[in-house]
Amino acid sequence: MNRQLFPVAVAVAGAIFVHLLLTGCATQHPAARSGDSLSEAWRILSQKKFVDLTHTFSPTTPVWSGFGPAVFAPAVDPTTGQAYTIEKDGARAFQYTLVGQYGTHIDPPAHFDPQGKTLDELPVKEMILPLVVFDLTPRMKQDPSPALSVADILAWEQVNGRVPAGAFAALRTDMHKDWTTHPERLQRNPFPAWSLEAIRFLYEQRGIVATGHESLDSDTTPDFQSESWLLRHGHWQIEAMAHLDQVPAHGALIVVAWPKPKGGLGFPVRAFAILP
Repeated sequence: MNRQLFPVAVAVAGAIFVHLLLTGCATQHPAARSGDSLSEAWRILSQKKFVDLTHTFSPTTPVWSGFGPAVFAPAVDPTTGQAYTIEKDGARAFQYTLVGQYGTHIDPPAHFDPQGKTLDELPVKEMILPLVVFDLTPRMKQDPSPALSVADILAWEQVNGRVPAGAFAALRTDMHKDWTTHPERLQRNPFPAWSLEAIRFLYEQRGIVATGHESLDSDTTPDFQSESWLLRHGHWQIEAMAHLDQVPAHGALIVVAWPKPKGGLGFPVRAFAILP
């Protein structure tokens, strides 16, 4: 090596070594670095505000008129027919009888599409997504049952930026406030929901993964146009969401978890938002 360049090379090598040492790259295994990054992610998330987006459900919960109410009953010993109790058996359990589309619940593609994915086939990676919220409540002052339009979405983007690909899009209508106080209002038809044009725009032009809303249905119309389209095109949705009024228009994450019944066509979920 040219003697004039040798000191420069030594200095560069030294600088690189110091950088590696300070960042841990010189001594840590890649898996350890990955683990540290997840630990740091958890440290950050644990300090954020969490908002429960899920209704508590019971036999008195509002449900679509085509389904009946749930039944909660003590589980019984099949050999005696007697209910288990803590006093007698040291433990107790409930037998739950309910339709899959009950409470805050998920509709997988197979709910409408015989070839669509069932609950056990949906990827767990889709259980945590960026969350955007469209607010219909200002329009509801003049019209109690508006449908979100493409124009509404474009107006939202003028303020909040483009809807990110891979997002979960939720529709705020504040219908969740009637869940326990005026459940009959959840049964009305029509109610504020998505237009088919808005649904198609979000999935086809913005590349979102899933949608959710506070009502018991996706549509303002009686023929399930929006719900039929999204489920028959391989997407899923969450219905009867709660507390979207506590979530910002963008910047939050949504986490949705559901059970894994084989061939499942719907089930209550637990959903929550992590605020920025």
